[in-house]
Amino acid sequence: MTHRPAADPQIDPWAAAKLLLIAGSLILALSLGMRHSFGLFLQPISMANGWGRETFAFAMALQNLLWGASQPFAGALADRIGAGRVILGGAVLYVAGLALMAVPQPPGLFTLTAGVLIGLGLSGTTFPVVFGAISRAVPPEKRSLAMGISMAVGSFGQFAMLPLVLNLIEGTGWAMALVVLAVISAVILPLSLPLMERGSTGRPPPPAGPGAAEALREAAGSRDFWLLSLGFFVCGFQVVFIALHLPAFLADEGLAFVLADDGNVVHVATIVLALIGLVNILGTYCAGLWGGCHSKPALLVWIYLGRGVAIAAFILLPISDVSAYAFGIVMGLFWLSTVPLTNGVVASLFGVKNLSMLGGIVFFSHQLGSFLGGWMGGFVFDRTGSYDIVWWIAILLSLVAAALNLPIRERPVARLSAAGETG
Repeated sequence: MTHRPAADPQIDPWAAAKLLLIAGSLILALSLGMRHSFGLFLQPISMANGWGRETFAFAMALQNLLWGASQPFAGALADRIGAGRVILGGAVLYVAGLALMAVPQPPGLFTLTAGVLIGLGLSGTTFPVVFGAISRAVPPEKRSLAMGISMAVGSFGQFAMLPLVLNLIEGTGWAMALVVLAVISAVILPLSLPLMERGSTGRPPPPAGPGAAEALREAAGSRDFWLLSLGFFVCGFQVVFIALHLPAFLADEGLAFVLADDGNVVHVATIVLALIGLVNILGTYCAGLWGGCHSKPALLVWIYLGRGVAIAAFILLPISDVSAYAFGIVMGLFWLSTVPLTNGVVASLFGVKNLSMLGGIVFFSHQLGSFLGGWMGGFVFDRTGSYDIVWWIAILLSLVAAALNLPIRERPVARLSAAGETG
């Protein structure tokens, strides 16, 4: 093996990682921003095809399930050959899936394009792969902050993409809107270049650590790893249920839109989802910042409890445009703030060499919850005409997730403790 020269000690590693951090953050903004807008397509696509809500919801649920199931493999590949190559392949699948969603098709084929292709594409273009590259590029003391910054930019993508998608659907129709999104997602292709970890000259060699098989054995024997994974299941359930079904829920409550003082139509659901993305910029940044100086599991406990209180207040108080906006603001604080903290705990426990793979396993649990939340919303509504049961399940799961994270301790495995490494 050819060894690269040691990095110049005069070079600030934080400064050297800035280009990678910028590119990775923009990739998250695009991939997560477009995914966050899929709920806006539920009603127009279902109505155009004469489907019930369960058909679209199942395709989105399968998308999340395959995203999670393939994530550990995408992460392991990124740990081995570099994040950039995996992101490049994921972007190609993402573009193809969006473009094919715009083509008239029966439910089974729609499930293949919206569910399978985009699900696999997301596994290569979202935070487990991006976080692995960022964590290997920045010093340990900056790791939590760097992940918080990248998720904050990803949250801005969620905020910015929603009004764009709504205008596209209204102005050009849902099919052309998907074609435009496919073109925009192609921007991820050149953004993957700065993350080509193994092919860039001057890049430090990969960190020392165990192989994938040994890392899996370490994780399998860790109680904290499994508690963290089970807690992340709840995050997936809540986020996907709300993102996918909130627009239809508000429409059922008579809040598809309201008239502003100037007579213009205000789309309540779009504003609520945009508020979630906007406020989550602050939420994820603060989570990353505080995660560097406070217990990350303790912060996760408070986040899950906060979600439960926010959801309970939303469904128990009278539903109005004001209460919906307030819900968006409060949920935005907790929306994806779990992500840098959860991945930060994994890095603290096991180091960063296999972070994309181990983070992918934890994320698979998240996506099992995403599948259940997305599908159950449509299933329950089609049979009861209401989302009430699912809202109360989401509240109960918040308490479960808080209890699961409470006993977690950020104790590095013996291998890291002996080497004097910290997360």
